[in-house]
Amino acid sequence: MSEGFRSIVQTMGLGNLKPNIIVMRYPEIWRRENLIQIPSTFVSIINDCIIANKAVVIVKGLDEWPNEYQRQYGTIDLYWIVRDGGLMLLLSQLLLTKESFESCKIQVFCIAEEDTDAEELKADVKKFLYDLRMHAEVIVVTMKSWEPHMETSSSGAQQDDSQEAYTSAQRRISAYLSEMNETTQREGHPLMEDGKQVVVNEQKVEKFLYTMFKLNSTILRYSRMAAVVLVSLPPPPLNHPAYFYMEYMDLLVENVPRMLIVRGYRRDVVTLFT
Repeated sequence: MSEGFRSIVQTMGLGNLKPNIIVMRYPEIWRRENLIQIPSTFVSIINDCIIANKAVVIVKGLDEWPNEYQRQYGTIDLYWIVRDGGLMLLLSQLLLTKESFESCKIQVFCIAEEDTDAEELKADVKKFLYDLRMHAEVIVVTMKSWEPHMETSSSGAQQDDSQEAYTSAQRRISAYLSEMNETTQREGHPLMEDGKQVVVNEQKVEKFLYTMFKLNSTILRYSRMAAVVLVSLPPPPLNHPAYFYMEYMDLLVENVPRMLIVRGYRRDVVTLFT
């Protein structure tokens, strides 16, 4: 499947008629159906899109997507974490053109490292949206001040949900690491994946997993009732097994019914002239 997709990406279209965006469904059932080949295929497809300079949109909750008769009255929430050329903004505007989402309002969430950066960041984003004549509420969230004990003790049921998913992911990753080490010792050669040696830095794995935990907690805190959530797609990190990346992604989308996970192709699709 991976090789077939790679061939399609390399050969589809001609000149300016080449597609520049790949849309695919998030594999929500892979763990329940024990589809062990899904993680490597999923990571391979994303990496091929990045190499081919294609934008990626992954749809989570496709079965829950409203039709034209199911009007939504909530918000379209954007978690703008990395520069994507404005693709996320463009998608939110396209959603508003559909009857099911035309009554929704857009909220743009930005992540600040420090409290002192929050107001400046908010002002910059509001000016940017004003110049583009886009109507959206800007909300800045400071994540650096969040600590695990704060999230689990005082933030309510949504944080408990994230904490439970985070703990479960930690257990599964720990079991997978133990199995990897046993296999390596038994066979006497390093573990390989897609022809490359797998070297696991457990501190980086835990850091990446915790980042997904914080982001999911933020989404559940502010956007549990949103009509749809758009969030930046984290690229697969180097030297992380594909199984770990699926754990990261599962934690990111946990308990969010409808989500678009977006990665642009580093070209501006929304400018002052469009």
